[in-house]
Amino acid sequence: MMSVEPIGSPFRVFVGYDSREDIAFRVCDSSLRHRSSIALDVRPIMQSELRTQGLYWRSKDPLASTEFTYSRFLTPYLAGYQGWALFCDCDFLWLADVAELLALADPEKAVMCVHHDHRPTETTKMDGAVQTTYPRKNWSSLMLFNCGHPMTRGLTPQIVNTASGAYLHRMQWAADEAVGALPTTWNWLEGSTPKPGTGTPAVVHFTRGGPWFENWQHVDYAELWLAEQAALEAAAPAAATD
Repeated sequence: MMSVEPIGSPFRVFVGYDSREDIAFRVCDSSLRHRSSIALDVRPIMQSELRTQGLYWRSKDPLASTEFTYSRFLTPYLAGYQGWALFCDCDFLWLADVAELLALADPEKAVMCVHHDHRPTETTKMDGAVQTTYPRKNWSSLMLFNCGHPMTRGLTPQIVNTASGAYLHRMQWAADEAVGALPTTWNWLEGSTPKPGTGTPAVVHFTRGGPWFENWQHVDYAELWLAEQAALEAAAPAAATD
C-alpha cells in the first residue's frame, strides 16, 4: 500500500463507493476506462473495507449524504503519498479522456479542483438525502491530489477520522494558494452549471441525483448515462463467457 509507484505505472483513480448506488459506480468506472488513452488503476473507496482494515473509524454523521463523505480524503494515503492520484464521486459520467485532466497537474499545488460557487436551491437530492449549502461546496467531489506535497501528506488516517467536515471539505488542510483551479468542464454540475454552447462537458456530475433513480430519468445528459449503462450490461455476458 505504501510502496513508491514505478514510473509508467497506471494512473490511480479512486472513486467513492456507496452501497446504495453500485450501478452509479460501475457506470462511472466504465465511462472512465472507455475514454482513457492511458492505463488506469481504478479503485472504489469502500467504507466497509476501510473499517475492516482499521483505516476508518468515524462515527456515522447524520448529515453525510454518502458512505464516502469523509473517507475520500484517505486518497493520498491509499496512494502511498506518491505521485498524482484522482478522486471523484461515483455519480460522475466521464465523456472525455482523463489523460487531458492529468495534463493540467501543477506540481506547485497540493490539490486541484473546480472552484465552484454552488448554492443549490433544492432542499433534497438523490433518494431524499438532505441538500446542504456550505463554502466551497462540491470542490471535494473531484480532487486531483499531488500526493507527495507536504500539505497533502497531512491527510493522515488520524486527521481524516477526527477533523471536522469543514476542515476537510473546505480544504483548510492546504493553503489557499496551494488549491489549484481546474476548468469547470471537469466537474460540470447537472442542474446548476450552464450547458456548453457546443459539445458536452468533459465530466457530468449528477450531483442532485442521476438516471439510476426512478425520479431522475429526465435530467440533462441522462441519455448518455443510460447508453453507457446499456453498453456495460451488454458487455457483461460476453465477459462472463471469456
